[in-house]
Amino acid sequence: MDFVAGCLGGAAGVLVGHPFDTVKVRLQVQCANKPLYRGTFHCFQSIIRQESVLGLYKGIGSPMMGLTFINAIVFGVQGNAMRMLGQDTPTNQFLAGAAAGAIQCIICCPMELAKTRMQMQGTGEKKSSSRKVYKNSLDCLARIYQREGVWGINRGMVTTLIRETPAFGVYFLAYDVLTRSLGCEPENPYMIPKLLFAGGMAGIASWISTYPADVIKSRLQADGVGGRYQYSSIMDCTRKSIEREGWQVFTRGLTSTLLRAFPVNAATFATVALFLMYVRKDEGDNDCEPASQQHATLEQQTHPSSL
Repeated sequence: MDFVAGCLGGAAGVLVGHPFDTVKVRLQVQCANKPLYRGTFHCFQSIIRQESVLGLYKGIGSPMMGLTFINAIVFGVQGNAMRMLGQDTPTNQFLAGAAAGAIQCIICCPMELAKTRMQMQGTGEKKSSSRKVYKNSLDCLARIYQREGVWGINRGMVTTLIRETPAFGVYFLAYDVLTRSLGCEPENPYMIPKLLFAGGMAGIASWISTYPADVIKSRLQADGVGGRYQYSSIMDCTRKSIEREGWQVFTRGLTSTLLRAFPVNAATFATVALFLMYVRKDEGDNDCEPASQQHATLEQQTHPSSL
């Protein structure tokens, strides 16, 4: 059930947050010398004016297909890892989340590559005059594979691992700590607002913890758009980015990311939690958390808000 719940949570999160993600990517990879956008809200306005509202949803096919499956893997692996680790402790929550984050990179990296390339397509061009290089996310990956092979569709894999492994550890750890602190119990009349708040804040904590790695990942995956390559490696990208734009380069797009992180992760965790609670109600399990463990002893069941 962890896998099914993760699928539903992932779909809810994509629908809520994709426009913010498009803005984040545009801000992260725009040229520092001739920036198209002055900030988050200007980017939103420009995309809507030049490309219509649909411009904000460019590349949604890739995360809609990928993130639902990714969330199924994340919540499934995290739940099974917690069962293997045995004790429901903050340290184990972090380790289980980190393991889940590392495993899902196999799907996450190609998916985000296609998403990034689709989001960059037609940047700054009027919708009527925009020339489409890729028809959709699958066509994008197929073309990259034809040109660059397996290495091409896994461009940015190392930075994805660097970002996702600790980020998901922080994600599940923060959610666990918050739900315990807030007293997220099934009989609590404010359970749903508490779940939404805990999920949203966990998402914010997760993004802040590894955001610099995400900037580098986006730049590496966008590199080569238009046939021009700028970076030869992670270190080369990091060095050139700092030389041109200073250390503030690692905060590019952070505002739109955090604006996106709260509603996306609030929707994801709440959807997962409520689905599992509904399913487990029939089984006599009143646990209210998405990846909660079915421990054998009464002592291990005294924390219904644990993951």
